Amino acid sequence: MAQLAVKAIIFDFGQTLVDSAEGFRSAEKTAKEKLFLNMFPHADKDQWESFLLEYRQVRKRFHDKSQFSRFAIWQAVYDRFNCKADSKRLTQMETEYWELVQSMTTPFPETIKVLEKLVKQFKLGIITNTQGQKTSNRHRIKLFPGIEKFFETIIVAGESEIPAKPDPQPFLLCLEKMNIKACEAIYVGDDFQKDVLGAGSVGINPIWLKHSSVKRSWPDPETVPQFSVITDLNKLLEMIRVNRLYQ
Repeated sequence: MAQLAVKAIIFDFGQTLVDSAEGFRSAEKTAKEKLFLNMFPHADKDQWESFLLEYRQVRKRFHDKSQFSRFAIWQAVYDRFNCKADSKRLTQMETEYWELVQSMTTPFPETIKVLEKLVKQFKLGIITNTQGQKTSNRHRIKLFPGIEKFFETIIVAGESEIPAKPDPQPFLLCLEKMNIKACEAIYVGDDFQKDVLGAGSVGINPIWLKHSSVKRSWPDPETVPQFSVITDLNKLLEMIRVNRLYQ
């Protein structure tokens, strides 16, 4: 990495620049309880455990395909249990889901200061997957103008016929828009499959952010290409200073 002439640093958004972990946990918990009570108003604890197992399997199937629409996931859960879903109810639930996530989303403490330093030396970009939100065509980054202003290129993958990460296309599109080569960029993200492997597949040097303040079960990959791991964005600044990753 010390030999690279890095011109740009590209970031994921959620769980990389902002912390939504508790928001997603709370929103998921609320949504699961509402779905269960709606489908099985007189159910017992055993049925709840069975429901959770099926719900998680459905959600995983969607996420493995980089499909994040809560509406679609919940519709599939209803289908799994041969229940009829109320589209208006699901749309309202999705609105409430995202309102709760957004109300509990904050930039990581170091985000702004790190970006202020990086933007003086590098081009900055974002590649983020759409959240599949049926109730709004605005990505969450629009709610954070204090972060958005630092980035010359923002790619929302999964929209406008751009496939979601880890597909190579959003990474290649970002490089094209920033007018840089893959070897001239670093990509920082929290998701091993979508960010680390996705960026690495097109030749971008990935850095895996496993933020120390996020309570999460991180995957433990066995055979992977070389990449760096950091526990907060300040560590990125340290890497830059040590390795002299300047233009």
